[in-house]
Amino acid sequence: MEAANQEGDPAADALVSDLIDHREVDGVNGLFRTIGTLKPHMAMSDLSNLPERLAQFLHDASDEPPGWSAADVKAAEGFFAHHHGVASMLQGTVGLIGTYLSPTGAYTLRSTGRLGGVEGPGRRLSQSSRLFIGMGDEDALRNGTLAATVTKVRLVHASVRQLHEKSGKWDYAKWGEPVSQKYTTGAICIFSVQILQAMKNLGVHVTKDDAQGFVSAWHYINHYLGTPDKWLVPKDADLADRLWNIEREREWRASEDCTFMTEQALKFYKEQILPPGSYEPFIAMVRTAFTDKYADMAGIPKSIVDLAAKPGAAMHSIFSSTIGGLGGDTVKKATGINPYDEILGVASKAFNQVELYALTHDQDNQPQMHQDLNDNR
Repeated sequence: MEAANQEGDPAADALVSDLIDHREVDGVNGLFRTIGTLKPHMAMSDLSNLPERLAQFLHDASDEPPGWSAADVKAAEGFFAHHHGVASMLQGTVGLIGTYLSPTGAYTLRSTGRLGGVEGPGRRLSQSSRLFIGMGDEDALRNGTLAATVTKVRLVHASVRQLHEKSGKWDYAKWGEPVSQKYTTGAICIFSVQILQAMKNLGVHVTKDDAQGFVSAWHYINHYLGTPDKWLVPKDADLADRLWNIEREREWRASEDCTFMTEQALKFYKEQILPPGSYEPFIAMVRTAFTDKYADMAGIPKSIVDLAAKPGAAMHSIFSSTIGGLGGDTVKKATGINPYDEILGVASKAFNQVELYALTHDQDNQPQMHQDLNDNR
């Protein structure tokens, strides 16, 4: 993957570099609200309300991944029909923190405006929630809404690359290309394969067909992020799992940037999102999903709640007195079933409320390109 570490996204980079140079980023960010769908082979006439450069880029970017089929869509929809809530919650915890375990990724985020400051976790969750929630929406893989969202994120990535390049401060010998194709596909693996592993760690049974569908959905996203075919995560879930297990051992390690970003994220969850008393069981669940090895590496503290050692009845007591009442429901005692089921049910409900909040609490919930490196977007 070293070649991918030196590769950006020439088409998106050229467009965004020009927008930055001509101080046109704000105008195009405003136009993002008008781009709701991106359908395959989208005609230029359907994009006539946009500046020609942007319309041409979207037209060229509209094709589906090679070999994409109705069976892929059906498999992905099957996964989300069964697991959307749990997967979305884990993407917003294990997934986001997992990207900090790439030293290059953590450094990139920390050095990019608002994403790296005290507001970074909320901003990143806000930016990511549209994707996590939207990818499981009905017909999202059929009507072009997911492709449109991902393509906007592609341009945001290009803005980060271009501004780091224009700053003259980025160490290419040390870090490679900012938001490189290696980093992009690595993040795709975290949000797909690593999430499937987290679900397994929490006792969630995912059928082979559903796992295939979930990885296929992220293959689709990988494509619309501008990654060349040769570096796309494979649609084969077993193959993707094997490749990620190898690459993770090469890529993930502790770093000061990772620890800082993780602390910021946990502080955000505790102080602004989670109800009183719920932090410890929530963190215990995240550690279980991550495994101790990677939770320690990321700097997630050990919880006073040992989920693995407590039977379902004890879990009922913990959660009914903390976050069991969220959404107006109470936790039912788990007898003879996986004790994690009730934890996941409560946490997923809580965290999906968090994601919906993050999606709507800012005045603008669209992906936003950066005009300046520290422009607080």
